[in-house]
Amino acid sequence: MLSATLKAKPCGHCGSSFTPVRPMQTVCSPICAARIVKAKNSQERAQFKERKAKLKRIPDLIKEAQTAFNAFIRERDRDQPCICCGQPLGTGSVGGAFDCGHYRSVGSASHLRFDVRNAHAQRKQCNRYGAGRAVDYRIGLIARIGLSEVEALEASNTPHKWQRDELIAIKALYVQKLKDLKRENA
Repeated sequence: MLSATLKAKPCGHCGSSFTPVRPMQTVCSPICAARIVKAKNSQERAQFKERKAKLKRIPDLIKEAQTAFNAFIRERDRDQPCICCGQPLGTGSVGGAFDCGHYRSVGSASHLRFDVRNAHAQRKQCNRYGAGRAVDYRIGLIARIGLSEVEALEASNTPHKWQRDELIAIKALYVQKLKDLKRENA
């Protein structure tokens, strides 16, 4: 028999001593073998996820950071009325009944896209179908943050080039802020 010629050795997973049945056997049982495979797969998935994160382009990172920021703003303002029309925000089916509306649009003032003074909860009818209702938004914004802050937003025209690390940090910040706010509101 082959097993008679092989000497006892420690298991590659649990460390217990065993006598191999096959020449290349490194573990004592199928359970230890499954645990090694599971650990290896977990490590490979983590490495793949890390490589995939490094391949993300700036627009992808902006989108992820914007999603986290918008979710935070919607949660922050969920108990307030719409910034434009003053009606309750309410709830709706998929995606809710309100958006995170920006006073100065992301397209025209992308440097203000993550500025909490520039973003407030807005009913979808006002934000999407009412073209943002800029005049009404301004009136509501003055009531919430004051005229001097609104004028500062309107005067801000410094372009900003978003960097990879900055966007990753912004996403992490607003994901954490959202968790804290939900915990606080619960």
